[in-house]
Amino acid sequence: MRVGNSAILFVTKLWATIAAIIANVMLSFPGCRPAPEPPESASTSPADKGDITITIVYDNNPGPKGLTAAWGFACVIQGLEKTILFDTGGDGRILLGNMRQLNIDPKQIDAVVLSHIHGDHTGGLDAFLKTRRDVPVFIPTGFPAAFKEQARSLGGQLIEAEESQVICHGVRTTGTMGKGAIEEQGLCAKTGDGWVLITGCAHPGVANMAAEAKQVTGGPIHLVMGGFHMGWQSKSKIEVVIDRFEELGVQQAAPCHCSGARARKLFKKRLGERCTLAGVGSVFHFHVRE
Repeated sequence: MRVGNSAILFVTKLWATIAAIIANVMLSFPGCRPAPEPPESASTSPADKGDITITIVYDNNPGPKGLTAAWGFACVIQGLEKTILFDTGGDGRILLGNMRQLNIDPKQIDAVVLSHIHGDHTGGLDAFLKTRRDVPVFIPTGFPAAFKEQARSLGGQLIEAEESQVICHGVRTTGTMGKGAIEEQGLCAKTGDGWVLITGCAHPGVANMAAEAKQVTGGPIHLVMGGFHMGWQSKSKIEVVIDRFEELGVQQAAPCHCSGARARKLFKKRLGERCTLAGVGSVFHFHVRE
């Protein structure tokens, strides 16, 4: 049967409409989707240069010229026993490009820690593993079997842990949180100023993750940085989280990724210089002190 051009055009338009509807529906689900507030400019930490650096290599908040901002999160911790990549963003090409621009060699990464399963935190893993094979990849519980099989096929040495997992001296995970929902882990790094907690999206609640980090490390928690997942929270709920930070003794905050413009503004208003509005290319410096 011969199909006319008008019929082909109709089918093409129909599929385009269906694809658009599906995309809109997917964005309507809670998770790592852009907040409705406009993004703010990123800034770098005012801390003096030290022996430990944490560099944000993937984030949707823009940074210096030459770096690509895209929805997702990843950072690199250097200066401890191991160089660690925390999360991989959503696009391997962007991840590796930003790392190259920031003079971070992916082949020097000793371990990867993934916060949770969402694609804007794991999407760059395949491209990274093709560049840096045979590297341990620490994941929380609950990752799909297909994901784990793919990672292993590319040389990832998967380590799945429910409890807090030691990565190396001075670095450990919070353990898997959010059981039965979106399971997630944070990364804790020991610095001379105290422990730094890095969160991917903080689906279990960023204050809850800070409390857990203090529990597993013995605290104090100097800085909480990363995605706070508060883009849709009311002013009063955000204020409650800031109050809990103060109660926990958290000294500094650096909200980025899915934190939301409202939360970033409120954290900055309350904490002043103790808050860094971070983005891609932000670098945090710390001295080592036992």
